[in-house]
Amino acid sequence: MSNRRERANSEIQKCLIEIIQHKMNDPRLNKVISVTDVNVSPDFKYCKVKISVLDVNDIKNVTNVLQKSEGFIKRELKDMIDLPFMPKFKFEVDKGAISTLRVEEILRTLDIPAEEEDD
Repeated sequence: MSNRRERANSEIQKCLIEIIQHKMNDPRLNKVISVTDVNVSPDFKYCKVKISVLDVNDIKNVTNVLQKSEGFIKRELKDMIDLPFMPKFKFEVDKGAISTLRVEEILRTLDIPAEEEDD
């Protein structure tokens, strides 16, 4: 990946976090949302955004809200950074984050007795 795209990915990620957490007033987005990865295409026309949500049950709802808010997000992003094109966003669920939450949930349900120390 070119250095220019890497910088663009990093800047877009920072700006999206700012927009989602501070500028969007949608009550359906009141949960903790993280932008875990941003990948802009080489021609800067498309951008895949991976998100994770604290509550696994809200993921589908959150991705739909973000996708429908794409116009607002683009307008805000345009004022924050200068890109050759304002990309079309595709919001996806970060499956790694979901897997991590699932493993943590399983570990909490296990009843593992503490080991006793031998002298």
